[in-house]
Amino acid sequence: MPDATVILDATAIQRALTRIAHEIAERNERSTEVALVGIPVGGDHLAARLAKILGGIWNHPVPVGILDTAMHRDDLDQRVAPMVHPTEIPFDVSGKTIVLVDDVLFSGRTTRAAMDALNDFGRPKKIQLAVLVDRGHRELPIKADFIGKNVPTSFDEKISLLLSESGAAQDEVILKKK
Repeated sequence: MPDATVILDATAIQRALTRIAHEIAERNERSTEVALVGIPVGGDHLAARLAKILGGIWNHPVPVGILDTAMHRDDLDQRVAPMVHPTEIPFDVSGKTIVLVDDVLFSGRTTRAAMDALNDFGRPKKIQLAVLVDRGHRELPIKADFIGKNVPTSFDEKISLLLSESGAAQDEVILKKK
């Protein structure tokens, strides 16, 4: 792949997720009140992986959901047709600490849309944000609580997450020129 650099390989991704899971566990004493909600595409698979790690730390299953943000975005009028994914939240979010999980944090607009969408399902006690990669360039006052790796980027670069769950040959995060 020309002008592409692997910034996280499979081992580094697993190490980052393990560290994030331990940070989530340290920050949330009431483990039974924590649920993970992944944002497609990428954050949903990362949320499932984090739930498995947290389940091992806390010795109980951690609820996991998937939340599509397409219809809550503030740029709907700028898109031809939004890519809509299924939303599956098989638990009540009210009174829980919800950890939103996304692959890459960039402008903050997807996170804002996710918080708006989450309100359709109830009123969480607290919302925290976990991202595998924070690339900067925020347009909204949003900051991740848990970050796998900070990767300063330019606007002509793109970060892609490739996961086996999505059909990739191997897990990796790639930085490439647009």
